[in-house]
Amino acid sequence: MKVLGIESSCDETGVALYDSEAGLRAHRIHSQIDLHALYGGVVPELASRDHIRRLPVLVRETLQDAGVTMSEVEAVAYTAGPGLAGALLVGASFAESLALALGVPALPVHHLEGHLLSPLLSADPPDFPFVALLVSGGHTQLMSVTGVGEYCLLGETVDDAAGEAFDKTAKLLGLGYPGGPQLARLATGGKTGRHRLPRPMLHSDDLDFSFSGLKTAVLNVVSRDGWQVEQAADLAADFQEAVVDVLCHKALKALRQTGLKQLVVAGGVGANQRLRSQLDAQAGKRGARVFYPEAELCTDNGAMIAFAGALRLAAGERPARAPAVRVHPRWPLADLRSPRAAPQAAMQAGGVAGAGSAP
Repeated sequence: MKVLGIESSCDETGVALYDSEAGLRAHRIHSQIDLHALYGGVVPELASRDHIRRLPVLVRETLQDAGVTMSEVEAVAYTAGPGLAGALLVGASFAESLALALGVPALPVHHLEGHLLSPLLSADPPDFPFVALLVSGGHTQLMSVTGVGEYCLLGETVDDAAGEAFDKTAKLLGLGYPGGPQLARLATGGKTGRHRLPRPMLHSDDLDFSFSGLKTAVLNVVSRDGWQVEQAADLAADFQEAVVDVLCHKALKALRQTGLKQLVVAGGVGANQRLRSQLDAQAGKRGARVFYPEAELCTDNGAMIAFAGALRLAAGERPARAPAVRVHPRWPLADLRSPRAAPQAAMQAGGVAGAGSAP
């Protein structure tokens, strides 16, 4: 089956063509970083309008790259949540309309499920079951994964996500947008140990996270008399080390508690090289192994959506026949059901419904 995937949950427009026999045939991503940089963050209305402009072009280019005609597309998968409501409605409206015109099924996909399953696209994928660390600008969660749609929440952040803490700390240090990657680059030139920063909830009995206190500790440092910009690299290094320490400790604790030996790391922060090196080293000492998506698939992309949709269709999920544009800005991953459940059972009440037109 050839599945077209559409991602529009935030500020990346992603389109991909996944073939259940040939694998990922092509994918394209348009980033809106330049569009939002002037404002220091994502402006939802601008993001929605840019998705409208980009989607038709990216679909045409992706199909050309794959050597596939529009008539050969057999299903359309799209991100239905979580994310920005307007941005999600653009992708959902486009996908449902396209599927209706082609006479093929349209499948709403959970954004985090796409991230969670994306390492299975690599040349050396993990097997079920495994522990997943989903770490991004909007989410920090640990999940036990036994199959597609079979997820058990082990722990999550009680306040800021790790990526959000990276971005806010970068702003405190005077770095541009997006702040997380810039802070990570700055940290490579700094030395750790100069600033004593906390490791919130490091030794708590649960697997939850907290990063708002760490961000506040950085604010206290830069607000002191005598603070100099020349110290920024060292502070960035100490901040990054604190986040990595907490993420590694909790992820390895989850492996011990579940008895599993495979850890999947997905989401934008999963591209952080310090996090990867520490997880690989510490997991290796315990006889465990860590899996990551390909670097280009760490950020939001259409490939993970097409792939997740293809897996669900292959496992027996059947979308509703009548087109319906419903998105879910807030959608707990643990609420998803197995693809063998009744069609649309995973679409929880309380979403934002549209009448088929983009905002």
